[in-house]
Amino acid sequence: MALHQLDQFLQQARLDPNLAEQLKQPMDLEAFLALASRAGYQLSEQDVLAAQARQEASLSNRDLQQRAGEEARRLRSFIPG
Repeated sequence: MALHQLDQFLQQARLDPNLAEQLKQPMDLEAFLALASRAGYQLSEQDVLAAQARQEASLSNRDLQQRAGEEARRLRSFIPG
């Protein structure tokens, strides 16, 4: 697992305005991994999922409930009927 590489990649993005701008654009996971690879970081889907799990583990129950509510509202707007 290369969580440290993902952390380094995101740190580089904070320091590199061009990379930061690219990351602001909508992209799927494959495009994100390709961008990281071009920047010299070999990341995998598992690394991204582990980072998401790490972030969610640091959230309070209130924050998790708020996020779930926001996602439910988006789905309600997306699903017809």
